[in-house]
Amino acid sequence: MIVYDPLWETLKKKGLSTYTLRVKFGISGSTVQRLKRNMSVSTNTLDDLCKLIGCKLSDIAEFVED
Repeated sequence: MIVYDPLWETLKKKGLSTYTLRVKFGISGSTVQRLKRNMSVSTNTLDDLCKLIGCKLSDIAEFVED
């Protein structure tokens, strides 16, 4: 299962919030909710997050065994 726990730590380290994702970076509220619930998001979304936040994919998502 892919989880987005690293995303929340990365945001915290960079002083960002979900509000910043939505308002400043234009990530939709529904996408933020999907990330919070560890639901699937597109690779385009992951690519956008990496570019906007300035981080690697491993700073956003990780695979954990079910």
